[in-house]
Amino acid sequence: MVQEILIELVKGIGRFFLHPAVYITLLFSVLIGYFRVKRERKQFRARILWGWTEAKHFLLDGYVWAIIISVISVAAGLVVPSSWLMVYSVWMIIFVILFMYQAGSAIYAIALGAVTLYIMYLYEWSFELFTWDFIGQDIFSEMIVPIAILAGLLLVAEGFIIQKHGATNASPKLVKTARGSEAMEYVTKRLWLLPILLVIPGDVIHTYLPYWPQFTLGESTFSLVLFPFVIGFQQKSRHSLAEKFFPHYGKRVWQLGIIVTVIAAFGYLEPLIAIIAVGLGVIARLLISYIEYTKERNGSYAVSPQSNGVMIAGVLSDSPAEKMGLKIGECIVKVNGQKVTDEQELYEAVQINAAHCRLEVLDHNGELRLRQHVLFRHDHYRLGLILVR
Repeated sequence: MVQEILIELVKGIGRFFLHPAVYITLLFSVLIGYFRVKRERKQFRARILWGWTEAKHFLLDGYVWAIIISVISVAAGLVVPSSWLMVYSVWMIIFVILFMYQAGSAIYAIALGAVTLYIMYLYEWSFELFTWDFIGQDIFSEMIVPIAILAGLLLVAEGFIIQKHGATNASPKLVKTARGSEAMEYVTKRLWLLPILLVIPGDVIHTYLPYWPQFTLGESTFSLVLFPFVIGFQQKSRHSLAEKFFPHYGKRVWQLGIIVTVIAAFGYLEPLIAIIAVGLGVIARLLISYIEYTKERNGSYAVSPQSNGVMIAGVLSDSPAEKMGLKIGECIVKVNGQKVTDEQELYEAVQINAAHCRLEVLDHNGELRLRQHVLFRHDHYRLGLILVR
């Protein structure tokens, strides 16, 4: 029996690459990087992040959580209906194609998939897409419980991914303040794909794809499917530094995920509780987005021109600035002993000692620190700094 399941598991993993969401997510991750680089070059005459950054990390950032949720899903026997997965896939792909990454949290498509399936059941609607028949189902019964638990687990994963990677890939964007001066906001726009192993009941898939992996427990038939769940995320930080804002944001999301998962688990006693858990998750996730967006939209800019020095808005990778440990939001007040107040004065001061650069920098706590670096001919002529002018 164990050998049979292992064989079908290997086959199920192979079928993962048949799902169109895998390739659509990859394609749109490439497009996100392309448009980001295009904007960065236009505003700063430099590419801040490599153009393939988003595509490279669309699987890498979440693979650990994909494994964790897969183990929980199979070990806990979270059997989800294949009809719901089909409808969920449609909503998920729509969000990706329309670049609606503010609504990219998996819980939105999960909830919409369940509601759509139930409405189709109430009104006896059905339709056919390619070889698949979409038929309504009374999803708000016992079947909603594993779906609700899965929604909570995906919220946990989403929160931890945002907390760890949100600030790393934030791209600076030049904006004008109400007074007409330049300032910076930081944008993170990402698609993450989590391949999660699921247990699907019955032989619905086998009817359309005879080679699809199956196994039996008693008189029941199940299929193992490695299914791609997509998490989209888009948010700006301006009032707070990205390295502080996104970890805080992510923490709120994974805390919500834990609450939703725990409440959903009680759905085994009463399915209504699982329905409440999903509804709570949707409303609370929307509130988190709205509250954080409002907080960042109001107030002063964290990265804006300063009278006592030159504000760092970005640091290019593998540059003298990165090797000196300079960070976004720090203020350069002296270069080679010369006080600087703008970009021109900074680079004029660099030429005083072109071979050895000494900077005095105010860090995020307002404390002065000295940074220095030996400059070579191949080093970036602007030290690899993006400055607020």
